[in-house]
Amino acid sequence: MTDLTYSAIAVCTSLEQAEALALACDNLWPEPTGVGSFEVEDGSGLYEVAAYFTEEPDRAGLALLAAMNGAKDFVVSEVPQVDWVAHVRRELAPVVAGRFFVYGSHDADKVPETGIPLLIEASMAFGTGHHGTTLGCLRAVDRLADQGFAPKRAIDIGCGTAVLAMAAARLWPDAAVMASDIDAVAVDVAEVNLAANGMTGAVFCLEAAGFEADEIHRAAPFDLIFANILKGPLIAIAPDVAAHAAPKGKVILSGILNEQADSVQDVYQSNHFAVLNREVIGDWTTLTLERV
Repeated sequence: MTDLTYSAIAVCTSLEQAEALALACDNLWPEPTGVGSFEVEDGSGLYEVAAYFTEEPDRAGLALLAAMNGAKDFVVSEVPQVDWVAHVRRELAPVVAGRFFVYGSHDADKVPETGIPLLIEASMAFGTGHHGTTLGCLRAVDRLADQGFAPKRAIDIGCGTAVLAMAAARLWPDAAVMASDIDAVAVDVAEVNLAANGMTGAVFCLEAAGFEADEIHRAAPFDLIFANILKGPLIAIAPDVAAHAAPKGKVILSGILNEQADSVQDVYQSNHFAVLNREVIGDWTTLTLERV
């Protein structure tokens, strides 16, 4: 058995082109073990098609498929096989964000005696605290708590692991906290994380696209809204965020590349939000806003 696998990646200029090329890859021999297509960056208009093989792929066949579908030629690379679980555990050191200590079970012996520990395992859902977007949101909510803010109702839109909803529920145990995600897997992961932290029932989790759920409408208005997603969805839901935010309610937004921050901020200011804080962590910006 070889200790190498192979990746083949091509770039397309439209979603339709990428989907057609990904479908065509299934006819290659040797067959790929997996094929996927995704946008390189939100709003870029460029899409990657990636195929993975346990044997060296047919490079001539890949070149032909790329040419037939108007894509750039595939770049084929050898990928050493890695124990990814062990690798991720080594790389994901605990994260400290103000009073929050976000850790995996492999670092349980490092939990400090003070602060708020949150156990979040690396999983299929987004949000372990290591990414600049999640870290920015945790820092933002920590600052609000330091300023004496105490919401009665909070919601995490696009919750992923629900780490932000859990942070709010731990900070303000009397608050009614909700967490929603369009992905049913993320909602299941959120429930598992709540149980792992002894917080079952502390956050109401549900599957929903944005604010489109009766339970969310009935619970509004919210004093605190998290939305750690991407520029496009953040702009699209701005009117809904405004409609569901209480007067003087706080909104924490992330998933925003630094060069996108001005355009997102402008949209929210036009929807009656004032900027309280803007933090840059690496390539990402987190905005803290107030409904005015």
